[in-house]
Formats: sequence, structure tokens, C-alpha cells
Amino acid sequence: MISGLLEKLRVPFVKLQDSRKTSKSKSWLQIIFVTSVGVTAFIWGVRELKWLQPWELRVYDQMLRSRPAQAPDPRILLVKITDDDLKREKWTLSDRTINQLLKKIESYQPRIVGLYLFQPEDNSLAANLENQDNIISTCLFSSLGRDEIPPPPNFPIDNVGFSDVATDSENDQILRRSLLFANSTDKKCTTSFAFGALIAINYLEKQGIEYQFTKKGEFQLGKTLFPRLQANSGSYQHLDANGYQILLNYRHPNSLADQVTLTEVFSGEVNPSLVKDRLVIIGTTGANLSPGGFYTPYSTLPDQPAKMPALFIHAQIASQLISTVLDGRPLIWYWPDWAELIWVWGWSLLGSILAWRWQNPLLLLVVVGTTLLGLVGICVALFFLAGWVPLVPPALALVISSVCVIAYTSYQNQWQTQVIILQVEKQQEAIAQLNVLLEDKTAIPDSYLDFPPPIDSLEIKSGDLLLSGRYKISRTLGAGGFGRTYLAEDTQRPGNPICVVKKLMPARQDTRFLQVARRLFNSEAEILESLGKHDQIPELLAYFEDDHEFYLIQEYIEGHTLSEELPPGQNVQNESFVMEMLKQVLEVLEFIHQHRVIHRDIKPTNIIRCTQDNRLVLIDFGAVKLMQPSSSEQTELATVAIGTRGYAPPEQFAGHPRLCSDIYALGMIGIQAIIGIPPQELHPDPETGNVIWRQTAPVSEELAAILDKMVCYHFSDRYQSAAAVLQDLKRMCSPGD
Repeated sequence: MISGLLEKLRVPFVKLQDSRKTSKSKSWLQIIFVTSVGVTAFIWGVRELKWLQPWELRVYDQMLRSRPAQAPDPRILLVKITDDDLKREKWTLSDRTINQLLKKIESYQPRIVGLYLFQPEDNSLAANLENQDNIISTCLFSSLGRDEIPPPPNFPIDNVGFSDVATDSENDQILRRSLLFANSTDKKCTTSFAFGALIAINYLEKQGIEYQFTKKGEFQLGKTLFPRLQANSGSYQHLDANGYQILLNYRHPNSLADQVTLTEVFSGEVNPSLVKDRLVIIGTTGANLSPGGFYTPYSTLPDQPAKMPALFIHAQIASQLISTVLDGRPLIWYWPDWAELIWVWGWSLLGSILAWRWQNPLLLLVVVGTTLLGLVGICVALFFLAGWVPLVPPALALVISSVCVIAYTSYQNQWQTQVIILQVEKQQEAIAQLNVLLEDKTAIPDSYLDFPPPIDSLEIKSGDLLLSGRYKISRTLGAGGFGRTYLAEDTQRPGNPICVVKKLMPARQDTRFLQVARRLFNSEAEILESLGKHDQIPELLAYFEDDHEFYLIQEYIEGHTLSEELPPGQNVQNESFVMEMLKQVLEVLEFIHQHRVIHRDIKPTNIIRCTQDNRLVLIDFGAVKLMQPSSSEQTELATVAIGTRGYAPPEQFAGHPRLCSDIYALGMIGIQAIIGIPPQELHPDPETGNVIWRQTAPVSEELAAILDKMVCYHFSDRYQSAAAVLQDLKRMCSPGD
């Protein structure tokens, strides 16, 4: 803090290492860090309990459905055996019918035929075909409550794939994964290959692309690696990852592949080009002979059946493997756990920062909502690039962190306000007692009535004196009835930074007066300590009593007072300067008024323009001045009507200051900046009492109306809060106004 006499100095300032900014940075960084880490740990713990998994899987399904549809796979043809086809065969598929179908298909020269039909008793299936090795059949593993369905007896096990799939049975029974390989203890269905995987492998082998397993046991087709799902892959937690599973990268059901029916094949309506050199998959879609369908992410679409036939599921698996190898279609990828943890922590950190920056609940709601939309956009964009990035955990982390920080700051502000209110009450009580003691001249010896001016002990002592064993006085900044202000070096901090020492000397030294003065000093210091947490208020670094004299150690602000920017008699400041000045000071007033503190002495000499960052700093919070009146006249002024003529409103001089009294003083500074005339020289309107100023300088109607409302004679006609003035100033600056 710099005293009101600082503008008289013309010596270079010594730059202070900004300890306050460092301490504040540490404070808010600590709050943000602790909150974000705590919330992240909470979210991660909930995630480990699988409570978030159902939500994340629903988001996954929605993003899957939202992808633009691809063209049908040109390498696959689906031959469907429908209910209508089955009616022609009286609800059965005879061996003869299937063999006729296979012979018809073979005549069109397919590359591979996948026969997804369960014919465990058919000893003549695909008999007498030239390329029987190109036909793949299926079987079904046994499971709880179900016996195995063996493959056709005349098919070698190398040409058999199992039909089993891996649904999310713990969640919603939806099929999101491809089971490519598995081991079975069955006696007849002993294959390790899934049907969909086997037909794709055989199709690619005909093109010279072989499969293998790496040393780490990972499945590879040609040069393409298919990493297997682990227990905690993606947003899955503690997944049953037995067998070899990958995420099933669906094509939209409406654009999976070309499709024909059994009847169309037999009637010759199928173009041979749809079959030649393709993977032809034959299977039932009718409810009577099909082993059932499965819920998929597309089951909720109105144009899709509730369950997708198993034939289409295995066609999806085969299409994924083939298109990934031949077309470079990406697999759905995901981050490892450590990357997802950083991702969640990053959004938790962002939520904490947003709440610290925007502490207004409604504004924070808008900002957080917009940020959530950004998070959704990022996750959707990455999913369109085949990346499954968690959405629900970071969204919860963002919201919970912001709520925690704003709840903490609100609690802290309320607590600080209560502390300040308590100290103000003590302050007012001490002031009243000081008034009584100053007026009661019979209560003290005559030797105290005409006490000489106080002698500054710091000036008569050695220049090497360390005040409180720490602060080395370098020069006097100013002096007044309340005491003196010095520049000093803090010898106990690195670099011996400069600070401001304010020495407050009580008017009398009798015990009763000192006791009351001490109470007033302590309450005032605690108020200053709380208010000093704002970037535009000097921080109180320390306060103590030494030899019946009271000292405040405050932050040193390098700069000049606003009075140097407002030379009298010149209209040198434009409206943009005035508006920016009003906004900066109003932000400080909004803060102190929230704590029910009235500054009571807003004037240009109590506003410092900081050299380092050009911000305006409000100084000289001043009930501490009550401790050293120099005369009976000043005593009345100090104890009843703190303020400066021209800037202080009428109710303040009447001893009843209000929050809007500070708004009046700031409005007068704004008028002074525009017209170049000190407020003491302006005259009031005899009828309204409002100051007359508009005719002295051109000013826009909008700004003039704001200033007029700030300086109304009667306090009830003024703005009642700094926030209301800020709102009108921002509305005036908005492009649409």
C-alpha cells in the first residue's frame, strides 16, 4: 500500500518481488489441484466399481448409430432363407434343398461359401460338389442349460466354425464384441475358430493373405494386427475377456452387403456377378429355424428389428476382418488406463479452473454447459475416427469439480464475510469508546490534554534499525495525523523486497485509551487481511504493536496514483478510458461490498496504476486513521464522517455511509476524468441537489446516464450495487446495443 502522499514523490520506485501474487497463485493452485485430484480419484473409484459402465456403453451405442453409413461391403453376398422360403418347404430344410442351393451357388464361382445352418444329422451335406473344401459350416458350443450342436458329420473340423458370440450379459445383453477364437471341451464341436472369423480367414487365404499369431499371442492377418480386448479395455471394467475378442466395428444394418433370398436363387433372378469371387454366406433369418438373434446398438432404431439375426452378426464379423485388411478400415481403438486417467483428471482440472474463474453460478452454468458440449464434440469427432474415448467420467469430473470449487469459494466468502462483519462490529464499538475517551477530558491527567506532536522514534534511531527485528526502514513516504508511512526492506525474505510500513500512533498513552486503540487496530488489521486477498487490493503482510505504537506491513505497489492521469482544467480522457477505469474499480468495490465493507474514501489519490500490469489498485482502507486525531475538529470528522470533500456523498458526511456511498465517489471520479474539473468546484442543482456537470464537456447519453445515476444526491436514487453498474456498462459496450 502507498499512502495518499505518494503522488508527491518523484523518486524511482524499487520493484517489489510480487510475493502476494506468488502466495495467491499457490493458494488457488492448491485448491484447484486438490479438488481435481480428489474428484478424479472419486470418479476413478466409481468407475472401478462399474457404476459408470452402463452409461458409457449407452454413449458408445449412440455414437455408433450416429456415424455416417458406409457403402455395402462389395465382397460379401448374403443368401437369406426367410419365412416365406420355409413355407415352400413346409417349415423344413431338406438335405436335398440345401445341396441344390449349394450346387446353384457353386455354378456362379464364389470364392468361399459360409453355410450358417445347423444340420448335425446330414451325412450328405455338400456331397458331390467340386469345391467342397471352400464350404465352411458351423456348430454350437454347449453351455449352461444347453447341449452342444455338433457340425455336419461329413465336414472336417478345419471347415467348421463355432456360432457362439460374447454379449454384454452383465449390462444389457447387447452384442458389442467379436469373439474370434475360443477353446471348447465339447466332444464334437471342437473348433477354435468362430464362424465369422473362419470364413474371413479362408477368403483372404485365397488372396494370398495368411494369418498368424505373434509371439505375444496377438492375431495377425497379413500385416494387420488385431489387438485383443483386455479386462479393462476402453470403458469396460473387469470384462470377461476369455477367448480372443475385439470390438465389433459394425456397418449400418441397412448397408451391410448385397442380399438375396433362397427363392430368388432358385428362380434364377440373381445376377452371377453378385456371386463370382465373393464370400457367400447362407443362413436363415426366419424365426423357426434360426437359433435366435441378438440385441445390438442398432436395436433401438425404429426401422430395425429388436434382434439382429445371427447370420448378419457373423457377416458383420467377416466384413470387419476383410475390410480392415484390404481397405485399411480402422479398428475401434481406445486408450490405456493411464491415458484415460489423465484425460479424466484434465477435465476435472478444467472444471475447477472454470469455477474459480467464473464464480457466478448462472454464468458458470453457461460456461460449464458450453464446455460439456465441447467435450461431447471432441468425443464424437474422435469416434468418427474410430477412437473410443470416455465421455461420462470426464463429464462428471468437470461438473463435480466445478460444483466443489464454487461451493468451497462460496463457503469461504461467507465465512470471510462473517469474520469481517464481526470485526466491523468490534471496530464500531472501539470507535465509540474512543470518542467517549477523547471527549471525556476529566478522565485523564492534565498532562495528557495538551500533548505535543508525536516524535517519530524511527527517524531519531539508527538507520540500521530493524523494526521487529526484520524490516529495515529506507525512507519516509508520507506523514499525517494518523502517523507515518515508510518504505522498508524485508530482510527475512530472499532478495530483501520492498514493502510499506504504516506506523499508527495513538493520540494518548493512558492505559484505557491504549486498550481500546489496540482493539480497534486488531479488528482493522483483520479486515485488511481478508480484503487483501483480491488482486486489486494491497495485501496485509503483517501487523504488530511495538512500544505502544502500532504497525501495518503491506504490499508495495509500484506505480502512480490516478490523480496524475486527471490533471485539472484539461479534458484529456475519452470515454473508453473512463469506462475501463470504472470497470476496474467497480470490480474491487463489488468484492469489498460482498463483505459488507465500505471504503469511505474513494478518490484519485487512493487509486494506484500498477506499473507492472497496468491494473488499478485500491488503497488506503481507513478506519485505522481514527486512532490519531490532531484536534477536536478532526476528531469529529474522523469518527463520524470519514471521507474527502467533493467525493464523499451527503449521507457519509452525516455519519451514515452506505455501500452506494462508494459508488457516488467513483462516479465523481468518472465525471472529473471527462470534464477535467475537480468535484469540489462543481455546483449542485438547487432543486435536486444533484451535481451539474453535463454542459461542461461532450459525452454520450448512455455514459452520462450511468454517471448521473451513480452520483444522485439521495442514496435511494443511486445504483445500489457495483454489480448493477457493471451490468449497465457491459450492456453499453455490447455490439447489439
